[in-house]
Amino acid sequence: MARNDLVSGNVWEQYSKKVQDRMNNPRALGELTEEDAKAKGGKLVVADFGAESCGDAVRLFWIVDSNDVITDSKFKSFGCGTAIASSDAMAELCVGKKVDEAIHITNTDVEAFLRDEDGTPAVPPQKMHCSVMAYDVILEAAAQYKGVDRETLVNADIVCECARSTRAEIVNAIKNGDLKTVEEIGLATKAGTYCKSCKEPGGHEAKDVYLVDILAEVRAEMENDKLVAAADTTQSGENSFDKMTIVQRIKAVDSVIDEYIRPMLVMDGGNMEIIDIKENTPYYDIYIRYLGACSSCASGSTGTLYAIESTLKQKIDENIRVLPV
Repeated sequence: MARNDLVSGNVWEQYSKKVQDRMNNPRALGELTEEDAKAKGGKLVVADFGAESCGDAVRLFWIVDSNDVITDSKFKSFGCGTAIASSDAMAELCVGKKVDEAIHITNTDVEAFLRDEDGTPAVPPQKMHCSVMAYDVILEAAAQYKGVDRETLVNADIVCECARSTRAEIVNAIKNGDLKTVEEIGLATKAGTYCKSCKEPGGHEAKDVYLVDILAEVRAEMENDKLVAAADTTQSGENSFDKMTIVQRIKAVDSVIDEYIRPMLVMDGGNMEIIDIKENTPYYDIYIRYLGACSSCASGSTGTLYAIESTLKQKIDENIRVLPV
């Protein structure tokens, strides 16, 4: 039963297990004091933000060292369980980041961090404002630390001056809408649809960052997240090889080879590489090339080949065939 099925009668199914756990057992709940900051050789930052729409509020505590790195982060939340879980995730995501990096933690980052599995929302749509509130309190804390007002900080993050679109808004749009072109970004945010100088280098005004840069960066991050999820899914025993792209399949096969096969080959002075993966229904033919000592070993077409194929069948898909070239 899907968690976003609001007529299911089971409200809890609309929330991920991670959200439920952090509602009841928040890791970063608490407060930090001047004494804590002094003991850690950092500066204490305390920021508040409240959402007028629901009455929820969150207080964020940071200890920031001399290199602008957030070494500790705690929170207090006055609101619903989702606000507590989102604030807890937000506080954890801040630790180890520089203040300028923490500013770019978006509401989608917080929500994605709380998902049990990729593609399944952590909370129902009407509760997403709680993760937005987490992002807002980060801006308050960062503005306080830098000694500027919040508006100045937001303006400094603006990528498109014409549409007043910030980097955070653009990143959110790309992730939420799975956007693939700057034209799609324009439709979603209006960024780059006026003077167009923010779209790419060569416009009438030079920029520190362009939409094409942000798009490439976020798409690479999203693709990496998919590859990691695909590899994790495959190694956990779930048969999803047929749903992967060729890049994801190579990544999944390489991951199994790295863990279970390559160490044994290297011990004997050999190695291997994947040349190609071709779908030959109902089989997946994986073409490999032996390297080093393996390239002249007689067992490359017998025992070693059988071991490689058996491992990949067990760990990934029973229809895999391995063919040396």
